[in-house]
Amino acid sequence: MQWARSIAYEIGFVAVIMRSYTNIGMRGRTLFVLIGCDMSGQYRSRKKDFVKRDTGNRKYECPFKLRGKIVVGGQGWMVKLMCGSYNHELVKSLVGYPYAGRLTKDEKIMIVDMTKSMVKPKNILLTLKKYNANSCTTIKQVYKARSAYRSSIRGSDIEMQHLIKIFERDQYIHWHRLKDEDVVRDIF
Repeated sequence: MQWARSIAYEIGFVAVIMRSYTNIGMRGRTLFVLIGCDMSGQYRSRKKDFVKRDTGNRKYECPFKLRGKIVVGGQGWMVKLMCGSYNHELVKSLVGYPYAGRLTKDEKIMIVDMTKSMVKPKNILLTLKKYNANSCTTIKQVYKARSAYRSSIRGSDIEMQHLIKIFERDQYIHWHRLKDEDVVRDIF
């Protein structure tokens, strides 16, 4: 899969797993993976009862497909080109494609460490680009990773509960007044 993605990035599209079968315990079925373009398939609306809006999407029903099967003996994979044509423009840069710009585990750790050190998001992105020149990560993904880290610290508490816990932990003098026992009206 890593080989297929690297070749796809060079050409100008994103390769994704469309379907796969990896259950080894079942007899009669062989292991396979069906790789396609991220623009293949049709857009499926999640809410069928509402009026369909005229919005854009990335699905162009691209026919490109590769099928990979494990070689008998398990020494590698055999890849067969099912359809090698496209019905959309290939891009020069994959910046802005959510799948291509996904953060690796190492990059997420770097973002957490830099967020703890109060580094600005634009400087975090510059550091990530310096670390990996081929990275397609955008500033939006950096903001999302920072937000995910902060919400993981907070846990199931809402922001105001977390703020009051921090006040108590760091021994700040604070006072708050509630409205209806669950809404903070004033905080000092």
